[in-house]
Amino acid sequence: MAHIPRHDEILKLISRLRTVTVQELTERLAVSEVTIRKDLTLLEEMGSIIRTRGGARLAEDRAQLRNIEMRREEHREEKRSIAEKAREFVHDDDTIYLDSGSTCMLVAQAVREMSLRVVTNSLDVMTVLADAPGISLFSVGGSYRNEAGSFIGPLAMKGLANFQIETCFIGATGFSGGGVFSSQNIIESELKAKALQTSKRRIILADASKLGRDAFSVFARASDVDILITDRWLPGMEELQGMGIEVIAARSE
Repeated sequence: MAHIPRHDEILKLISRLRTVTVQELTERLAVSEVTIRKDLTLLEEMGSIIRTRGGARLAEDRAQLRNIEMRREEHREEKRSIAEKAREFVHDDDTIYLDSGSTCMLVAQAVREMSLRVVTNSLDVMTVLADAPGISLFSVGGSYRNEAGSFIGPLAMKGLANFQIETCFIGATGFSGGGVFSSQNIIESELKAKALQTSKRRIILADASKLGRDAFSVFARASDVDILITDRWLPGMEELQGMGIEVIAARSE
């Protein structure tokens, strides 16, 4: 899809004002109401905004956005150790869900030689597993969000509801000792929450640098999670265990 500069202006306005009406946008940008409504529909499909009655609000904190290429390189070895530990929770003939994100992509690499059914919203996971002979690969569908390499939205939610998942692996932008898990995008968070609700065993994958980081949208609390796999133990994780989450450190140091 061609880049439309007007979309940048709309996002700047919503970032500054938090919410806007269609009328405000038509007046500020000097275009028709029909054009603005089409713009808002496209931006919602891209995961940038959420439509409201007569206007729109942000779906994400755009000041904190980092694209998927940047996130692939951050804490790569820590994420790889988490992925290898996550592999221990997968057995042949399982049906698993792999979320979008760099850690889940590494899990996909770790399970390539297994015999599995894999459901995902991640383009990276699909690419890694597309030619794996023992993998039956299923996409949830939905609208593509370029920043995360993921498919999201109502169609993805509906698609996920068609599967019975034994174990889901969900990434997080941040988590707290109080058992709050968060993501940068509200629409992404809705799909993460749906995957947790759909799965028998619920596993969060998050390296220790994310402890204490508060992202834009909460997708889970302690009662929604069975296991947290992180790369190393940090003070504050005892509190998570006290809430019933099994915390596993992939590295002993």
